[in-house]
Amino acid sequence: MQAEEQKNRTPLELAVQSVETMMRQYAAADLPPKGRFHYHQGVFLSGVLNTWQLCGDDRYFDYAKAWIDSVVTEDGQIPNHDPGQLDDIQPGILLYPILDATGEKRYRKALDVLAGDLEKYPKNPIGGFWHKSNLPDQMWLDGLYMGGPVMAEYGYRFDRPDFCAEAAKQVRLMFANTRDEKTGLLYHAWDYSRKAPWADPVTGLSPEFWGRSIGWVPVAVLDDLAFLQETENTDDLKKLTADLLRAVVKYQSEDGRWYQVVDKGGQPGNWLENSCSCLFVSALYKAVRMGILPAEYADCARRGYEGVVRSLEYDGDRLLVGHVCIGTGVGDYRHYCERPVSTNDLHGVGAFLLMCAEAERYRRERNA
Repeated sequence: MQAEEQKNRTPLELAVQSVETMMRQYAAADLPPKGRFHYHQGVFLSGVLNTWQLCGDDRYFDYAKAWIDSVVTEDGQIPNHDPGQLDDIQPGILLYPILDATGEKRYRKALDVLAGDLEKYPKNPIGGFWHKSNLPDQMWLDGLYMGGPVMAEYGYRFDRPDFCAEAAKQVRLMFANTRDEKTGLLYHAWDYSRKAPWADPVTGLSPEFWGRSIGWVPVAVLDDLAFLQETENTDDLKKLTADLLRAVVKYQSEDGRWYQVVDKGGQPGNWLENSCSCLFVSALYKAVRMGILPAEYADCARRGYEGVVRSLEYDGDRLLVGHVCIGTGVGDYRHYCERPVSTNDLHGVGAFLLMCAEAERYRRERNA
């Protein structure tokens, strides 16, 4: 496909081609890790459902529902999920639109299972969720996306203001303990106990600003806000999100995308990474639409979007989203730079679809 032809396609058209590519590659039940209720599928299928909402093709809804039905039993149990890690709670966000469309009690029961997990979830002494039960006292940025939107929407829908309050609290704690005053960016993780091998013995902070971990944060908080407004004062959450995005924009490359280690563009080994770039673009467009950022930030989003689109590759009618970091733990600069890259993994395609959805919504509102 010629570059000019790519440039003239709408964000929704690109999203549709990406979804079609993935649906041909995987039967819904085979999405990896097969059989597990996990955020890899949850992020990707969130993007699929966003695409469905914008284009109305019910095959996309049916595909997401088919995966849910492969991992949730008829009586609403979720046998292959780990209640001790936030990564295995995130797909709960898929249950809400499926419950709305079908009214089937199994999906509400599955949400109740996840709510029970969250009620019992381990916390460090200041009340912050551990990222996983085998990582005591550690808070990772990723966790705000993995647990927050599920919790906030549950609280909103089912009259649990305590869930809304908890979701807001986790955002405030994460910013308070990971934000760097000099750059305005957020470190990937923080250990209350200072015992993790990566933790600074004085601050407990990890050493670097990893792109995708930062990208999850504004995407999550902007999702949370839709459900917190009735019970929480969200002015500070909006300001925290806006300030973070203003900081992120300062590190946008000439290409339009962002680097794997955000503040060290151009240093040896660092590279432009598509999943974080997609998440930043998605959040920028949404923050502008919500009035949290002024209109001129849409230009930063546009530049990021165009940078990602220029990086896309095609294999016949298959759309390939590459330059995506595979999953990673916390580490130093070399650790992040040496992480393998993938093409059309669920992290990358999910982030790409979320970006396309917000770019399409912005395009429609601007042209209305």
